[in-house]
Amino acid sequence: MTPGLSQAERALLERAHRQRYKLARAPRFQPLPKDRPATATAGPALEKSSRRRLLALAKPPFAVRVLNNMSYGATTTSIAEFNALGTGDPARLTAWVDRQLDPASIDDAAVDARLAAAGYYTLDKTLAQQWSEHVRAEGIEWGVRMRPGFEVQREALVRAVYSKRQLFEVVTGFWHDHFNVMVSDYDCCPVYGHYDRDVIRANAFGNFRTMLEAVAKSPAMMIYLDNKSNRRSGPNENFARELLELHTFGAENYLGFMDPFEVPPCPEDRNYPIGYTDIDVYETAAAFTGWTMNNNHWEFQHANKDDGHFYYHADWHDSGPKFVLGTFIYPERPALQDGRDILDRIASHPRVARFICRKLARRFLGDDPPQALVDSAAAVFRANWQAPDQIRKTLRHILLSDVAQHAWGRKVRRPFEAVAASLRVLGCDWTYTLDENRSNDLNWRLGFTGHQPYDWPAPNGYPDLATAWSGASTFGMTWKLLNWLTETNNVAGDGKLLPIMETTRAGVPAGQWTANRLVEFWCRRILGYMPKSQRVSTLRAFLAQDGDPASYVIEDTNGWNQNDLKRHYNQERIRSMVSLILMSPEFLSR
Repeated sequence: MTPGLSQAERALLERAHRQRYKLARAPRFQPLPKDRPATATAGPALEKSSRRRLLALAKPPFAVRVLNNMSYGATTTSIAEFNALGTGDPARLTAWVDRQLDPASIDDAAVDARLAAAGYYTLDKTLAQQWSEHVRAEGIEWGVRMRPGFEVQREALVRAVYSKRQLFEVVTGFWHDHFNVMVSDYDCCPVYGHYDRDVIRANAFGNFRTMLEAVAKSPAMMIYLDNKSNRRSGPNENFARELLELHTFGAENYLGFMDPFEVPPCPEDRNYPIGYTDIDVYETAAAFTGWTMNNNHWEFQHANKDDGHFYYHADWHDSGPKFVLGTFIYPERPALQDGRDILDRIASHPRVARFICRKLARRFLGDDPPQALVDSAAAVFRANWQAPDQIRKTLRHILLSDVAQHAWGRKVRRPFEAVAASLRVLGCDWTYTLDENRSNDLNWRLGFTGHQPYDWPAPNGYPDLATAWSGASTFGMTWKLLNWLTETNNVAGDGKLLPIMETTRAGVPAGQWTANRLVEFWCRRILGYMPKSQRVSTLRAFLAQDGDPASYVIEDTNGWNQNDLKRHYNQERIRSMVSLILMSPEFLSR
């Protein structure tokens, strides 16, 4: 970051730094546990519970495993398309991943048209338009003010269900969790469309360093973590702390309050410190003073400019010398340079590469990914830290690994993922929007599960560990929601939202509706394979209602007949059987 210092220069700067922070000489350094991730304490328990799940569940076919891990759920169509890509599983996986990593080559016009037809009208607005029409418009109603963010929130489910760019949508969700901004925040919501489109989606497969700066300059993040008010006379360390703790290093590399001059070098590269300290947070906050936004602030020299865009306010910047992450920053440097140099230092740090790659591997492959894969992915990530397709290359390394080819049963589908997968596999042809009651009902019920898109209130984003989503409350509310999906009427009120009976009639000939035949049809359609015999027997018994599951023919009726109670609500029972499959460990595991 800076040229080499003479011993005398270093001594002067070091002395000034120690005096500023009242540091004692050479405090004792407490090394971190060797190579332990932040979640390591939960590792053995997770491994044990994962083994139990694997013993209980049949292993799905290769295509089903891949598509459930790397998309929002396998469907009969996506399985067939995957299996047509090559002559063997590795070749098919490579072809699928390479195609998905090039989203521009995938025609997604149909989902764009679906959104437009459903009344989404803020998604394409520029930041200036969002600011003028949803923040500054006189007499603006709450619903109009908040609409940009709420459209993004519901767009997420529409794209998860209907987009052909499935990997891109999954990775977009990952980065939203990683760089979390709560969508329902009153001040962030009006500009959330810009954050989703121009910050997260624009960089999802691109360069991490570029994304870091885009996040730092975005009005949504500046508002959410208060950097818009970070100034020399009143520094605010909120963004700086989360930048280091959540966005880059992770808490596993936090050293607490200690003398930064005594931090040992990183074993992977001795030009970098092994972690970050509280003083690194304070110095980083100072480097980002003056990074604010055009919001007509009375102290700005251009007070008449009010468009929500990033603005560097030089008078607010602390231009003094700084010592951050083992490197000095000289005083009185050009505009933005302090912050940009720190972002360079962070983005090229080996421990940052390891932290990001562990999170990526955890998202796709399991809660406790092998350290060897994390290390090899981190090497790719760091070697390409200046490459425009750094993230794409890293993802390719992870997704084509041997671990990826065998990953199964190490993750629990979070509620949003379970809903998206259900709508996909059941052939939904309904668009989630803001302006009709069925959508609002789904949104309300999704909130009860604790997993509305982008609405985690804390800056660490939704958790991505099985233990966080395996409690009775989460499962209970998710099961209720999945059952509601199979039972609720469509918007017109002349049928059901999901075409379960229509699909049954198309897939199983009339007169062959035995419990055995219907259970097999729906298990193969929803799961992509047949689960173990205990699960199948339970489903058959439920559907047969004490009849012979192999021979008793279930009639296509909801009618009641006093001479044959088995005809009573047959269609409802079939829909309930579908719900039971959606609630099963086979469907909710990946």
